[in-house]
Amino acid sequence: MCELRREHPRWGPRRIVHVLERSGTVAPVPSRMTVYRILVRHGLVVPGVRRRKRSDYKRWQRDRPMQLWQMDIIGGVMLVDPVTGELTEAKIVTGVDDHSRYCVIASVVERATGRAVCAAFARALQRFGVPDEVLTDNGKQFTDRFGHGGEVLFDRICRENGIAHRLTQPASPTTTGKVERFHQTLRRELLDDCGAFESIGEAQAALDAWVEEYNSSRPHQALGHAVPGRSVLPGC
Repeated sequence: MCELRREHPRWGPRRIVHVLERSGTVAPVPSRMTVYRILVRHGLVVPGVRRRKRSDYKRWQRDRPMQLWQMDIIGGVMLVDPVTGELTEAKIVTGVDDHSRYCVIASVVERATGRAVCAAFARALQRFGVPDEVLTDNGKQFTDRFGHGGEVLFDRICRENGIAHRLTQPASPTTTGKVERFHQTLRRELLDDCGAFESIGEAQAALDAWVEEYNSSRPHQALGHAVPGRSVLPGC
């Protein structure tokens, strides 16, 4: 248990229990709380403040893949100029399928402009097909809801493809909880430790490799420790 934690510092007790069960190397497999206490005892986990219970949240998801995609933008990709050493921050346009958690969009962009976001969205539509709905926050790349109320490019793409564009209520991050949870995993497993990249292309290559593992081999707790798998979306 301690070896697994040292090799994978982001793995929690639940993930370790699952790996032990799958490997068949330990019998009987200890409970999650037993693993937690062992990791605490060996200084591999710091006890934290108890979070809100899962029952405090109302959980929802679509019945099948391609009914809804959740999209967002995340920062944290650092680029370094190899000549001057100057650091700049790039963004990632992200999208996950609401039912399967499959990552459909992970595109590094220098600036998260409306056109950059829409280009990433369009590539995903071409690769995977057209979802019934897409859910976003109220960022200006996605909507002019709090501006003049006109149609932005993202709205136009949705309209022309028959996609219902759903918007979250202001200050309601849990509405797009699945893509936010994806961001948390992305930070912990890649962005927090990868250092700076010398180009957008280098950053994208590292991100692509991580997404491939995320989609095809990483167990997902929300899916009963299954993986999304390449068969869950038509374009895979």
